[in-house]
Amino acid sequence: MSDNRRVLSVILGGGRGNRLYPLTRMRSKPAVPIGGKYRLIDIPISNCINSGLYEIAILTQFNSVSLHRHITQSYNFDVFHRGWIQIWAAEQTTQSSDWYQGTADAVRKQLVEIESSDATDVLILAGDHLYRMDYAKMLAQHFRDSADITVGAYPVPEADASRFGLLQCDDRGRITAFVEKTRDPAVLERFVCRRGLDRPYQGSMGIYAFKTAMLRKLLEDRSIDDFGADLIPRAIDTLDVRAHEFSGYWEDIGTMRAFYEANLLMAAHNPPFSFYDNQQPIYTRPRFLPGSIVTSSTLDGVLLADGCRVINSSVTSSIIGLRSHVGHGCRIRNCVVMGADYYESEDSHRMPVRLGTGPCCDIEGAIIDKNARIGANVRIRPFPLGTEVNGDAWCVRDGIVVVAKDAIIEPETVIEP
Repeated sequence: MSDNRRVLSVILGGGRGNRLYPLTRMRSKPAVPIGGKYRLIDIPISNCINSGLYEIAILTQFNSVSLHRHITQSYNFDVFHRGWIQIWAAEQTTQSSDWYQGTADAVRKQLVEIESSDATDVLILAGDHLYRMDYAKMLAQHFRDSADITVGAYPVPEADASRFGLLQCDDRGRITAFVEKTRDPAVLERFVCRRGLDRPYQGSMGIYAFKTAMLRKLLEDRSIDDFGADLIPRAIDTLDVRAHEFSGYWEDIGTMRAFYEANLLMAAHNPPFSFYDNQQPIYTRPRFLPGSIVTSSTLDGVLLADGCRVINSSVTSSIIGLRSHVGHGCRIRNCVVMGADYYESEDSHRMPVRLGTGPCCDIEGAIIDKNARIGANVRIRPFPLGTEVNGDAWCVRDGIVVVAKDAIIEPETVIEP
């Protein structure tokens, strides 16, 4: 069996993240904060470290400064450790002047770096999924089967089938058919794997293990830009492509609604994904912040991060992120408050509205991005599902009010249907 130390992990972190805009207006999707103190990129990096995979490359392209800063400040192996985490940014070269055209094209443009790592196998990962997975188990199957490609597979309910690449397998686990994000009822019917169950389909997780030599050979075809849409459907006809079934919690943070609901679940009792795990922790940047101060307040179902102040307020079923300030007499329900990147002194008068949430605000069903300034007596209410409203300081995405990063919401503002 091959050695995991010869495996290179490649995390795709360069997408525009249009469906998470405006959270991605100033950052790439993997850099979006989640769970009060983490970023989405922390999930696959932590899974790699916990799986014993210490050679990690992160491919970046759009709005990457924030992501680069977080990675360099968070992940540094000591000189006695053979591992490394490198950022492979999109670049113009003598061979190519184009940006990444898709997931497979991004990897193609870094084949020289991949081959220089001397890895026998390459593990391709997405930078915007929420899950905890031991990749060593998938790789053990990949090696045992001597597979050319192994695809991470996840059971998918009927309502979500059109969002995923769907696959069919024979009784040996070999993938015999693959279709990418179809809405055709006849095609969907053909891909039902488990009739009568809540999750009748097998969906691709966007996790792929390749033999390095096979990956290089496949990417010689310049018409292949994407793994799901192009490479995997063609590979199953001639190569040994296997599925590795994963049954734990996994969520594709691809839409604002998915992002919002995944965050709120973390504040619930016994959540499906928890950061409380001694054996497989999720790592992030140490910030050396003080503990949070809560004064004369009621908190119920709240994930409260470090360095916060909550003063004489009621907070329910919400995430309160790093350095958040919740002023006197506020009422916050079903909200994701990302907090702030810095503190503002009590006597600061540089801005007309103080950093954080001002006094006597009533906010429900909202995402408040970092460094937002919300004035006194602001009222925010969720909109009906599917509602889309565009704006600068705030917008509505699928009924969720999103206050943009660094935005100022003037006192007495009312945002409601």
